[in-house]
Amino acid sequence: MHDIWNPWHGCVRCSEGCQNCYMYYLDSLHGNDGGDIRRTKAGFRYPMSRYRTGEYKVKSGEMLRVCMTSDFFLAEADPWRDEAWDIMSRRPDVKFFLLTKRPERVAECLPWNWGDGWENVMLNVSCENQRRADERIPTLLGLPFKHKGIMCAPLIGPVSIERYLSDESGNQIEQVLCDGENYGGARPCHYEWVKALRDECVARDVTFVFCGTGRRFVKDGRTYRLEGPIQSQQAWKSGLSYQGKPIEFKLTDGWGMPINPKDLYQPYFGDKCQTCGMRPICNGCSRCGKCA
Repeated sequence: MHDIWNPWHGCVRCSEGCQNCYMYYLDSLHGNDGGDIRRTKAGFRYPMSRYRTGEYKVKSGEMLRVCMTSDFFLAEADPWRDEAWDIMSRRPDVKFFLLTKRPERVAECLPWNWGDGWENVMLNVSCENQRRADERIPTLLGLPFKHKGIMCAPLIGPVSIERYLSDESGNQIEQVLCDGENYGGARPCHYEWVKALRDECVARDVTFVFCGTGRRFVKDGRTYRLEGPIQSQQAWKSGLSYQGKPIEFKLTDGWGMPINPKDLYQPYFGDKCQTCGMRPICNGCSRCGKCA
């Protein structure tokens, strides 16, 4: 996927949502240990990579999801993080989506020139159940970031975030993502949980994206066993995703000048993209030809 940047790989389980971690599972298929934390070689400088023409492979306006096989604020990655921050600072024209289960470490891991945040970086906390939501979201709200979001994935229990979307909390949350659990031991995700989250977001005009049902989805008392792309298709079919207030990333070029909107990347969505739950947060099809 061309919207993922993994500067390091491997992680340490730290909460209930990690129990059936997809990264550990996929690594095990190749005889590898997901707990083996390492800096990636070819992928570390991906945002800076260019074609032979000199053009960046990652276009202005694209969003990169960072550390999808690790945690950006993992303690074991401390030796590499400054270089990763430097890369993000050198691509102020690209949006970076950070996701963590360790918001308590964030303040001490910010770069020296962070100030009150960079316009091209969005911090999201993972909240798989109410306990973790109440633990992580207050910390998120106290951190200096221009853009903040919540990811309820894997959603393994009902979660209410209404009080964190209120005026009293500063209306800081711009986006909420939701997904079920996959692979071995997948725990059920209930339609009622997703719908309740969605309704809270709609009430505050906050974007809500139902990315996928997960492998075990419960609706009207019936458990559906879903494998593969049908999970995102059913999420789209549910109609639960909601486009709220747009997120305004003030992207600039390397000289700090605003980029004309017509010069920003415009995603292309092929036929199979039309019914995908991930579409609202995806960079679109990379036209690799595999679908054909």
